[in-house]
Amino acid sequence: MTAAHWRPQGRELLGDLLELEWDLLVIGGGITGAGILLEASRRGLRALLVEQRDFAWGTSSRSSKLVHGGLRYLKEGRFGLTRESVHERESLLREAAGLVEPQSFAFGDYEGRKPGKRSMLLGLAIYDRMAGQRERHYHTADEFLRLAPHIRTDGLRGGICYHDAKTDDARLVLRVLHEAQSHGGAALNYLSVRSLVRDGSRVTGAVLRDELSGTCHTLRAKATISATGAWADQLRVHNGAAPRLRPLRGSHLVLPAWRLPLAQAVSLMHPHDGRPVFAFPWEGVTLIGTTDVDHGEHLSREAAITQQETDYLLAALNDQFPSLAISENDVIATYAGVRPVIDTGKADPSKEARDHALWLEDGLLTVTGGKLTTFRVIALDALKQARALLPHWQADLAPQPIFRAAGALHNAHRLPPGQARRIQGRYGFHAQSLAEAAGEGELQLVPGTETLWAQLRWATRHESVQRLDDLLLRRTRIGIQLRRGGADILPRVRAICQPELGWSDERWTDEEAAYLALWKNHYSLPRERASER
Repeated sequence: MTAAHWRPQGRELLGDLLELEWDLLVIGGGITGAGILLEASRRGLRALLVEQRDFAWGTSSRSSKLVHGGLRYLKEGRFGLTRESVHERESLLREAAGLVEPQSFAFGDYEGRKPGKRSMLLGLAIYDRMAGQRERHYHTADEFLRLAPHIRTDGLRGGICYHDAKTDDARLVLRVLHEAQSHGGAALNYLSVRSLVRDGSRVTGAVLRDELSGTCHTLRAKATISATGAWADQLRVHNGAAPRLRPLRGSHLVLPAWRLPLAQAVSLMHPHDGRPVFAFPWEGVTLIGTTDVDHGEHLSREAAITQQETDYLLAALNDQFPSLAISENDVIATYAGVRPVIDTGKADPSKEARDHALWLEDGLLTVTGGKLTTFRVIALDALKQARALLPHWQADLAPQPIFRAAGALHNAHRLPPGQARRIQGRYGFHAQSLAEAAGEGELQLVPGTETLWAQLRWATRHESVQRLDDLLLRRTRIGIQLRRGGADILPRVRAICQPELGWSDERWTDEEAAYLALWKNHYSLPRERASER
């Protein structure tokens, strides 16, 4: 696959690409599908990934942005899962520095609050051993208040600090896809599955619809993997299987960093139901999440936070940070993602397990569930199952480094402080080309964000941007970092990106209107949406 396939005009080659017979068709362009594409391509399979919307459009751009080792699983006695998660976290911290970054967490030790000091410290001792490190965790109340100012002091006995990691989830997907591309993998967005192709009862491909042109294509593949997350049951039911998933919604608030300034992430238990809630610094803003509720909306519609969820998260904030009096007026954006979990009928959604699952049904291999952190493990498990469909493929499935090392960035002094590491983490071996492609003033930051203007130009030139929301919500995260989705900077975005995209003035105007409407309906506060009706 050449870089042209990532460009908008690369879709002119779509017909030729889909006429080929592939070893592997991967359906779903989130982190699981991207991981499968990478691990298959680097092992010699001719692999194609298709995504019905945009890459990372679903859960993989709306997660809590955490790459964590599964500390919560220790209390359930699931040491193997925690060890696996810690190992993957450490690998990502090494190989994707600048994209996956350490994040310290602070947890207040309050009188009468669970989990208590003893159980937390025991869990962290095991956690440290798994990561091959050792550090001091407990701090007196005075020390803890210096680490986490503004927190509630009533009943505070001290506090516990530990380390995990965070990422830009959508950019992680793009980095994995770029890596897969370098090994010969192909990925196409806005290409949906209309039906499955069968030889007898066995799935041997799919009828694909180009959502931009409306044309349909029949694609043949020796193996087909559905990695569509919460949407997996839709394809399974079409294949004659019974539904097995319980879609759960996790919603988040975004505040400007100055309104809730945090050096550490603050983890707390919600005063109403004891569920964990966190607030942490991310990309120049502060994220607060998450809820965990049944998602009753149709999955064809983008998820959005409800008023009940908004009130729930604000109640947690004001219980932990009472002196700041945070209100809806401080919220600059919201977002909500839908997580797939296996439905076991538990009354409390939070009690459902988050393990990944694989089902091979009439030649369709479905993989769903799991965590962002362990996407490589999930991908390799899927390929082990896929061997039954590829009898002549005998590749070694031992884990390999996820990313190739990126070379040093020349003229890094031209970038704002910290940006060389950040750009290398997000773009890998393309980082130098991104910096060289920047126009005048484009190596400066977009005000209020940690994003370079040059990232906008690069994305529109090389990363298959088909809609304006692709650019502002996933290639960059400006849409959730600035008020009104970044409406105030759209004139400069247009000046940089419209020529690269080749859009007419009419097309740009339509895209801008559609983006702002989407933002209002799905990324603003519920009361703001209601005021527009």
